[in-house]
Amino acid sequence: MPEGDTVWQAARRLHEALAGKVLTRSDFRVPKYATVDVTGRTVLSTTPRGKHLLTRFEGGLTLHTHLRMEGAWKVYGTDERWRGGPAHQIRAILGTADRTAVGYRLQVLEFLRTGEEERVVGHLGPDLLGPDWAPERALANVLADPARPLGEALLDQRNLAGIGNVYKSELCFLLGVTPWLPVGALPADRAAQLPALAKKLLETNRDRPVRQTTGVHRHDLFVYGRAPRPCLRCRTSVRVADQGDGSQERPTYWCPACQTGPAPAPGAAQQWRNRYPRPTN
Repeated sequence: MPEGDTVWQAARRLHEALAGKVLTRSDFRVPKYATVDVTGRTVLSTTPRGKHLLTRFEGGLTLHTHLRMEGAWKVYGTDERWRGGPAHQIRAILGTADRTAVGYRLQVLEFLRTGEEERVVGHLGPDLLGPDWAPERALANVLADPARPLGEALLDQRNLAGIGNVYKSELCFLLGVTPWLPVGALPADRAAQLPALAKKLLETNRDRPVRQTTGVHRHDLFVYGRAPRPCLRCRTSVRVADQGDGSQERPTYWCPACQTGPAPAPGAAQQWRNRYPRPTN
């Protein structure tokens, strides 16, 4: 699933391509909005809010989209070939005289009045990359349910908006605790570091084409996607298991030597064992 930095990049591409320009083409390939035509309207802005995108048009109209697991917005020049996927995956087209934005595999696409945007994003916690970022409130939200596993609390966009599965695993590694640690057991000094560290990870990567958390050119990430290769710090085999986020299970990575706290039940890790070759280095 795209995370806050990826959505921020998508919003910037859309804003730079469309903002201040009059639409010469619009096409929405979802049944509810198939007859909507915003041709002739000026695009005012595209703003990210957590993992949501809000594209505003003159006349007080907003297009709300969410990329979910596989969605993407691509921007093309007038004569450029579209390369985001087959035509049947296109859900939205917004075109100007010199740019065309194409939305692929958008699982959320809806129109609403601009004054009603809080209806779709008002539930979100402080945005790690937004003007409403409030570290004290974000931390209080995360710690509000002491028994909840830290990984689940970090993925809950009502606590703080922008963290996805990659940053969940990387942030827990940097804090030195497993994603299954109850948030109430998180040491006070590490809890105090959490908001600033989370923000730093997303801010550092919002302008990068390839996400990087290690500071080491040859290795982009500490644990995410590395099972069963050796941990970059201690050489212990990185492990992977499912962890829920309240809606579905997600692969979660951790180092059993560098990170203290509970591990998942044996069955959660067992199902991943045969998906990866044995480590060779």
